[in-house]
Amino acid sequence: MVEKTELKTAASRNGDHQSSTSGAPASVPAPETGTGIRVILADSQAIYRVGLRKVFALEDDIRVVAQAENLANLYAALQRFPTDVVVLEGQLISGTIDAIPELVRRAPGAKLIVQVVESDEMNTVELYRRGVRGVVPRSITPDLLIKCVRKIAEGETWIDNQSISWVIDAYRSQASSLTNPRVQPKLSKKEIAIIGCITRGMRNKEIAYQIGTTEQVIKNYLRKVYDKLGVSDRLELALYCLHHQLLSKYVDETTVEPSVMQRPQMPLGAKL
Repeated sequence: MVEKTELKTAASRNGDHQSSTSGAPASVPAPETGTGIRVILADSQAIYRVGLRKVFALEDDIRVVAQAENLANLYAALQRFPTDVVVLEGQLISGTIDAIPELVRRAPGAKLIVQVVESDEMNTVELYRRGVRGVVPRSITPDLLIKCVRKIAEGETWIDNQSISWVIDAYRSQASSLTNPRVQPKLSKKEIAIIGCITRGMRNKEIAYQIGTTEQVIKNYLRKVYDKLGVSDRLELALYCLHHQLLSKYVDETTVEPSVMQRPQMPLGAKL
């Protein structure tokens, strides 16, 4: 469902109900220069969208132009409404690797803010790498979110100190592996275990079952491994391991359960 949010009136600022239209959004005249920051709210939870809209309604320089409850409706809203900033629930793009690049392609002028329940290094780095301007917790205070929207609308990137460290470490690791492939990459025991499964032709679902996690976690680990080693897919990863004898270098540090070794071999390129 895409909802249109009309221009704020004096009555709405004083607390009166602000009307919206459900279904396909009606056309809205393009705002004049200087009328403020145009925002789209993309969130699967209606109550959260309503809360954010009320927060932004108190600000004279921020205007919510549309709301969307899923990616398909967000794409439609971006096509219909000129937008400066999109406040996006992280869950809407969970498991959809190309969602951020697609949003950037469809609306290159719109700046993306992703709200997450929990921050972790892998996902945070990946979001910034793919074009997000800010990653904030869903528990962010209204005042801080308003400040974030204004800064990002001005062209800045909103990033905390921890995320800065994660991004710098990721780029240093990637640059090192690309410019000097002889440098020993720093891989965790779990990453090595996953690589070992990949070279045996195991699928993500089987690897997840073997290690005791989810397929999405395995995909996240693989993206990180690809970046560290400078490869782009499973085949290149297997060839890299063969050429550099990667697994043999970690044999003393990594323990792979016997059940992994005993699984029947499968085609190298097998995927879900």
